[in-house]
Amino acid sequence: MQVSVRDNNVDQALRVLKKKLQKEGVFREMKLKQHFEKPSEKNARQKAGTQEVGTRRMM
Repeated sequence: MQVSVRDNNVDQALRVLKKKLQKEGVFREMKLKQHFEKPSEKNARQKAGTQEVGTRRMM
């Protein structure tokens, strides 16, 4: 992944990089991997996540 810095504007380049990382789900993945998650907890989270997505689409 590349982000170009224009006119030495590092703040804007950092903002663009953060948006790209968030769009790809890197931050969510890092948050999940901070601590070990038991397989049963992982399955429960995945089941709950799929149900939430389904209810959102119906509304």
